[in-house]
This record gives sequence, C-alpha cells and structure tokens, in this order.
Amino acid sequence: MLRFAEEIMLLLLHDDSGEFVRVSDLSLRHAIAGSVLMDLALENRIDTDPSSLLLVDSTPVGDSLLDPTLASIAESTESYDARYWVERTAQEAYGIRDLALERLIERGILRRRDDRFLWVFRSRRYPSVDGSADREVKLRIMGVLFSDEIPDPRDIVIICLVDACGIFRELLSRRELDRAMARIEQVRKLDLIGQAVSQAVWDIEESLALAMHPIL
Repeated sequence: MLRFAEEIMLLLLHDDSGEFVRVSDLSLRHAIAGSVLMDLALENRIDTDPSSLLLVDSTPVGDSLLDPTLASIAESTESYDARYWVERTAQEAYGIRDLALERLIERGILRRRDDRFLWVFRSRRYPSVDGSADREVKLRIMGVLFSDEIPDPRDIVIICLVDACGIFRELLSRRELDRAMARIEQVRKLDLIGQAVSQAVWDIEESLALAMHPIL
C-alpha cells in the first residue's frame, strides 16, 4: 500500500505530459505535511483532539517517509496541537516529496525521463506492496466524487486533505467542482481520522490570507 504522500504526488501528476498540476507552494507543503500526520494516525502512532496532538506509540514505523516526523513528535518536551505539527512538518515537505517520487520510481510505478515523471502502468492500476493491484488514486477519487460509490477510509482521508489544501480547484474544472461540492462535503463528514489535521490546514491558510489581506 502506498503512503498518502506518494498518492498525493500521483494525484497531481498529469497523465500525458509528465508534469505536475500547478498548485501553490503553501498548498503543496501543507498537503504533504498533512499526509504524513494522517499516515501516522492510521499507524496508531499519534492521535488528535481539538487542542492537542498526542503521541500514542513512539515505536518507529520502519518507513523513511514517516519516522523522522514521528521522532520529532516523540522528542518534543512540550505538547502542541495539530496546527503546530502541520507547520513543523511542512518545513521538510520538499524532502518528503522527493523521497516519495524516488520510491514510486523504485516500485516501478513511475519512470523519470528528461525531468518528467511518466506512468509505467497504463492500466490505471499499480502494484501494491503485497503483490495485489491497486486502482490508481485519481481514478479512485473521481469515482468517489462523481458516483454514489462508498469510499474507502483512505480515500476519505485523501479527499479531506486535498479539499483542505484547495487542490481540487486545480484538479477539476469549475463545472466539475460545482458538481462535486456537495459530495465533497458529504465525504468530509465521514472523516474521523483527519479532521484535526484538515482543520489545522484550514486555520493556517485562513490566518495567512488574513495577514495578506487584513479586514479593514
């Protein structure tokens, strides 16, 4: 199974051009940071409530995408909320992104050519760690948004995270986004794992927007 950071990168990859959807630096860093924290939550290493992010188990996952952030949380002598850890992890986002892309190449899902990343598997499925075939993330997410398909818990997390970071505005046309908004809101209500992380991202971006455009 791929980590959320890997699937976020696949979600942003244009199928034919090998280039990534242009999203703001802030949105990308927050999406990657949130993806690491959500994976740690699913691995039962951390938990969140409205006021704090809690360390549940400091045992390393054995995953280089997750363990550095887990170590930082475990080493902290203070208790902080999810917003703090989103901002802290976002400082390492580009290193996490690069590692995620290298892992996708090593797994034979992508190949690099002329500084572009191209799909190896055109069947819209890619190999999972256990040898099975997973449906490609973009196909899964669009299937959830534009049907009554019951979403997988991991797809709920991705939809909530991508929505919190405003990335759907770049992935979908205006007409598609208008059509999908009610469904996105419906799916967001199903999210129990990532609510605090998503809320932290919204709070950060709202604060930055107010700082740049203060209300007079």
